[in-house]
Amino acid sequence: MIMLGIETSCDETAAAVVVDDRRILADLVLSQESEHRPFGGVVPEVAARAHLAHLDGLIGRAMQVAGVDFPDLAGVAATGGPGLIGGVIVGVTTAKAIAAVHGLPFLAVNHLEGHALSARLSDGIAYPYLLLLVSGGHCQLLIVDGVGDYRRLGTTMDDALGEAFDKVAKMLGLGYPGGPLVERAARSGDSGGFALPRPMLGRPGCHFSFSGLKTAVRHAAAGLPAAGPARDAAVADLCASFQAAAGDALADRTRNALAIFRARHAGVATLVIAGGVAANAYLRGRLAALAKAEGAQLVAPPLRLCTDNAAMIAWAGIERLRLGLTDALDFAPRPRWPLDPQAPPVGYAGVKA
Repeated sequence: MIMLGIETSCDETAAAVVVDDRRILADLVLSQESEHRPFGGVVPEVAARAHLAHLDGLIGRAMQVAGVDFPDLAGVAATGGPGLIGGVIVGVTTAKAIAAVHGLPFLAVNHLEGHALSARLSDGIAYPYLLLLVSGGHCQLLIVDGVGDYRRLGTTMDDALGEAFDKVAKMLGLGYPGGPLVERAARSGDSGGFALPRPMLGRPGCHFSFSGLKTAVRHAAAGLPAAGPARDAAVADLCASFQAAAGDALADRTRNALAIFRARHAGVATLVIAGGVAANAYLRGRLAALAKAEGAQLVAPPLRLCTDNAAMIAWAGIERLRLGLTDALDFAPRPRWPLDPQAPPVGYAGVKA
């Protein structure tokens, strides 16, 4: 079973070809960083136009790299949401056209499910497992019992962690994209240089909050030296302190989630971290230490499968096609698409359900 995957939910145009034995025949990603850098963040209209300009060519290249033609495909999977709706429409419309012309099944994949199942593509792990999904738009803890079977234990009550990283980078003038730049600056900094809050630390439950931490960084940034080596050193210390606070929060909330998971599932717990922020080496290390202390198995997909990519979308399409979960060509792209629709809403502004 060979699947074409298409990903256009944000600022990465991606196409991939994946086989059901977990081989990735092609995995191409076209970054839009240069288009969005002048604005300090992703501009939805710019992203949609870039997807429209490059997607067809990228799909052609992916098929060529994979050495397959459209009649060889078992189906076409595209991110159907959640995401920036203009970009999602481009990907879905393209996938529908390919499916219609070549008589192939069309699969609308939840972008979050792509992340959720990425460890099954990279490591072949079995259900069930606990998922920490951390990205620019989402920060959630979920029990993954199977395809389309998710129980959300916690979500952010304000900012997602990736969003907080980007905003901290912007406050400190580090540039875009912010997450990798904060991580780089933190490597030479002192994580004890600034006393920052650990939101929700020690509280029951699994919800996250990063707004207060972000505000504390803003106040600290206002007192930094104006320029020169002293400012550079202070920025490094502030980045390291922010990253350490975020790591403490992630570890604390995930520890609570592991306890809930174990109450529901016997045996060794598997903890999967996925999403763009899972590429952060410091945070991976913190979660690896937590897993070891708690006697859990940690699975972290390769970095290229943590950030947005089409291989995970193709794989999710394979898993859905195995179960006969195809979609009609009248599927409507979704800007919001929770993995656990039954989870109670968290009543704060900016919540990413």
